[in-house]
Amino acid sequence: MTATSAEGAVLRPLRHSGFRNLTLGRTMTHCANSMAPVALAFAVLDMTGSAIDVGLVVGTRSVANILLVLFGGLMADRLPRALILQGASLSAAAVQAAVAVTLLTGSGSLSVLILLSAVNGAMAAVSLPASASLTPQTVPQEDLRAANAVARMGVNIGMIAGASLGGMITAVFGPGWGIMANAVAFTMAALAYHGVRVPRAANTAASSARPLHELREGWREFTARAWVWVVVLQFFVINAVMAGGIQVIGPTIADSTYGRTAWGLALAVQMAGALVGGFLVARYRARHTLRIGVALVALDALPLLTLADAAPLALLMTAMFINGLALEQFGVAWDLSLQENIPADRLARVYSYDVLGSILAMPIGEMTAGALSERFGNRATLLGGAGLIVGVTALALCSRQVRSLTTGAAHEDIRPVGAKSRI
Repeated sequence: MTATSAEGAVLRPLRHSGFRNLTLGRTMTHCANSMAPVALAFAVLDMTGSAIDVGLVVGTRSVANILLVLFGGLMADRLPRALILQGASLSAAAVQAAVAVTLLTGSGSLSVLILLSAVNGAMAAVSLPASASLTPQTVPQEDLRAANAVARMGVNIGMIAGASLGGMITAVFGPGWGIMANAVAFTMAALAYHGVRVPRAANTAASSARPLHELREGWREFTARAWVWVVVLQFFVINAVMAGGIQVIGPTIADSTYGRTAWGLALAVQMAGALVGGFLVARYRARHTLRIGVALVALDALPLLTLADAAPLALLMTAMFINGLALEQFGVAWDLSLQENIPADRLARVYSYDVLGSILAMPIGEMTAGALSERFGNRATLLGGAGLIVGVTALALCSRQVRSLTTGAAHEDIRPVGAKSRI
């Protein structure tokens, strides 16, 4: 296969208008979500000057996510997912526009920001499962692997652009205009989602089902397959370790060694690795995709090891690039495995339990890392975290289902829900 034809195969899913619009909508949504924390943090600091208040406002959004993400999965399996995404994006745009107006007119208060942040977090919780579970309905089966890779590349581009634009607009024009730009991005996402057309029957559950019963049904789907809950447990630990190591201890070490600019560059290099990883994973056709992706997650330990010894900046950059590349291999493998093996009418609920585990892990890791660092020192904490990553990855690979699951074939994991899983 020539380079040109390989590139064409990677981008082939973009020929489908539904997928193009979904990818554009997801890109703009993640762009908006990356802009918001930057502008909001400076808005709170301008208002009160308190870092505690910044944590309170941002934390409120996370709490709303945790409380409502399961409800978001339930809605996505009962209602048209594209419609949910349109409504959530328009609601988020309205909320952010309201925040911007209060800041620009000088009528804002901390309580108003907390309330609107909670509403915005609720909208994000509703949209996440619908967005992740809609991809298989927009492309043919043979394009699903490439579609997941392209979609994740769009997400990474959106996050990079959002963080950059959020900081630039806020610095030049002020937090109010930064959040207004955030509202515009959400509006553009809603317009893109309006162009997603999928068969209504494919994402509509029985309307007579009871919500609690449907949540239990989703939980049974989640726990019936060992490869699902084993990997989610693996990433609960890894997300906690990486959140503490990269988001808490990393900036502390960088402040006294590499410098803030270099640390920002290192994070950008990590995202660049993810973009390259997305392009690579779309091209290969390994059947044991999940096994490969889970194994590569052990490379997450590299940035922690380099930070622990304050390694030269070039070595840190290399470790961050490899980290981003490896994470993208896993991300596409995980999405593809879920989409091919979970019934379509329950997929969003399974995604919601997955997202819940990730959301819970991050604040636990961030709070624990600081305490451990003060007690044992940065180096010991980072080395311990690296050991945990390698250890839980090895344990995940002990699961027979994780090692043997295949993708890319016309199959479905049809074992009855409730049947025993062998690890």
